[in-house]
Amino acid sequence: MTFNLRNLSLPSLDSLKEPKALVRAGLGLLLIANLVAAMFAFHLFGASPEALNQQLASARVQLQASQMRLNRSRVLTANIDKGRTESETFLATYLTSRRHTYSTIIGDITDMAKTAGMKMQETTIAALDPIEGSDDLDMMTISVNFEGSPAQLVKLVNLIDRSPRFLIIESMQAAPQPKGDVNVNLKLNVFVREDTGGPL
Repeated sequence: MTFNLRNLSLPSLDSLKEPKALVRAGLGLLLIANLVAAMFAFHLFGASPEALNQQLASARVQLQASQMRLNRSRVLTANIDKGRTESETFLATYLTSRRHTYSTIIGDITDMAKTAGMKMQETTIAALDPIEGSDDLDMMTISVNFEGSPAQLVKLVNLIDRSPRFLIIESMQAAPQPKGDVNVNLKLNVFVREDTGGPL
């Protein structure tokens, strides 16, 4: 079967105005538009398989980096929570609340002096000194005089050092006595938690 190009003719303008011709032209345009959209949807004009593999490998690397950052964040969060818990435990164990500090600390020092065999004499308690950088911690300085033997003094210092309270010996002055005993002045620092439960 052969086609003669001479017999082919373009449709006239009058024939294009007919409804059938307009419908055919519209359907043709829609078909062409759908074909173009399908080509873009299936990436017929997109990247090559090698480029897609590179993109996939890059996405995997980014995912691994994100997972590592997430794991580090989890570890840091766990450490922060652990530190907060340990801090609260330390404060509750070694520091007394302001409401009970005076009676508790004086009672502890009195018991340690009795255990060591030292005579506890006059006691001076200075006003609380706020600790810089903290909203609820203060430092209290206590000056206590003792009398006893050097061996008893060593025992008292050891007891203070092993005290369940957080006591620090700021200074110690000892004066020997004629009978072999010593008069000792101990200046102790005690750390106090502010008590929000009511007035002292």
